Amino acid sequence: MNFITVSKENQSNVKLYYKDWGSGQPIVFSHGWPLSADAWEDQMEFLAARGYRCIAHDRRGHGRSSQPWNGNDMDTYADDLAMLVEVLDLKNVIHVGHSTGGGEVARYIGRHGTRRVAKTVLIGAVPPLMLKTATNPDGLPIEVFDGIRANVLADRSQFFQDLTTPFYGANRPNAKVSQGLRDSFWFQGMQAGFKGVIDCIMAFSETDFTQDLKKFDVPTLILHGDDDQIVPIGASALLSSKIIKGAVLKIYPGAPHGMCSTLKDQVNQDLLAFFRT
Repeated sequence: MNFITVSKENQSNVKLYYKDWGSGQPIVFSHGWPLSADAWEDQMEFLAARGYRCIAHDRRGHGRSSQPWNGNDMDTYADDLAMLVEVLDLKNVIHVGHSTGGGEVARYIGRHGTRRVAKTVLIGAVPPLMLKTATNPDGLPIEVFDGIRANVLADRSQFFQDLTTPFYGANRPNAKVSQGLRDSFWFQGMQAGFKGVIDCIMAFSETDFTQDLKKFDVPTLILHGDDDQIVPIGASALLSSKIIKGAVLKIYPGAPHGMCSTLKDQVNQDLLAFFRT
């Protein structure tokens, strides 16, 4: 198994697990909450078979990576991503982030620039800000995120099972969401550390990425479903596409938050077309 050490805390090394498939121009994938690198396997297999080097890591506190008490915040997630890119000496990188991972990519560019970046893709991503504030009236009230925290603390196993319904749009007419896909989500979520899962709720909901998005100066594709029940499109993609210079927005009619799985063939083709242009 592949690991890199990203920091040392309380006399213990913090290590990130990553998978590294194929060869060619590198694509680095950043996953959503509470998942792991496994959430990207449909994209990684497809793109690695077509001449790309596909790399995905488990964010700290998630999957097979270390579960430190501290550092479960966007600045540290971004610095961890930078360490991964530097240790592997990746250049001309395409960064793809889903949901919380989209925030991670945005903060990475905000803190570390685009010297090593060729293109970016944000899918169902949380930027610019999920939380409703006086200057962000279309965001979600803090009570929504307090409720998520309360449910995780009360019974995160059941909450993760229940979350698969809106995540994949299984509550919509004619939806076809397999039990296997739901079980995979639950398994990935239960691999994550409890503290990391709780802290990440604040990280993805209360971090303002507006200034980070203004620093994007590479071709950027934004994909979002207009029936996303987790990250509503009005407070995310529709705004981000206006902030990022030259961003291309593609809206998937009726698509849920988990469209990288439910609509993987369409997502894969759109990614490949964008990478080849």
